[in-house]
Amino acid sequence: MNPHSRARLGRRALPRFPGNTLFERIARTVCAAECLPRKELYEAWEVARRVRRRFRGGRVVDLACGHGLAAAVMLLLDDTSSEAVAVDTRLPKSARRLQVALTAEWPRLADRLQLVEGRLEDFALEPGDVVVSVHACGAKTDAVLEAAAAARARVAVLPCCQSLSRSDHGGLDGWLDGALAIDVTRASNLRAHGYRVWTQRIPEAITPKNRLLLGDPTR
Repeated sequence: MNPHSRARLGRRALPRFPGNTLFERIARTVCAAECLPRKELYEAWEVARRVRRRFRGGRVVDLACGHGLAAAVMLLLDDTSSEAVAVDTRLPKSARRLQVALTAEWPRLADRLQLVEGRLEDFALEPGDVVVSVHACGAKTDAVLEAAAAARARVAVLPCCQSLSRSDHGGLDGWLDGALAIDVTRASNLRAHGYRVWTQRIPEAITPKNRLLLGDPTR
């Protein structure tokens, strides 16, 4: 199975996930909901499990969330978080279908997993939050990082669609590929705000936009 495919997962794919690992249980639930592109399953899983290795507890806030799967996976990986909020300017119509399927499989998610439709900048972040954003397009990633830094919240972003005309490249585009220059500058800006920074990659077979940036305020 190609994890990079945008094909929607459905019941025909259920036999591909026969085991009882958490990932396979999530995958079967997604298949039964029949609403999520395959790559979004793998992206959400790979990002969430790397974030949870660094950041435990706290309210999870998934900005530019799409279907909100990353928020749910974050709760499933660490039950010490009291809640997760998935926020997007326009939620897919099938986002609630996925939420219903997940809470049916894991009843403990009921009343702890919220979907919120509205402007990202209107959602109030708090210092104890863990903010995640998987492929917030272009300058939206910058907005997520700025909001997290203003709140002194922990943050993890998987950027995509970097634009030299809209994002700060720090003058590094003469040495580095433009998209890489933007992401390096983002990491540098987090450090300038007093954050400890980690840089990782999720598998390129899932997405070529695979640079994961994590930051934890240290002072």
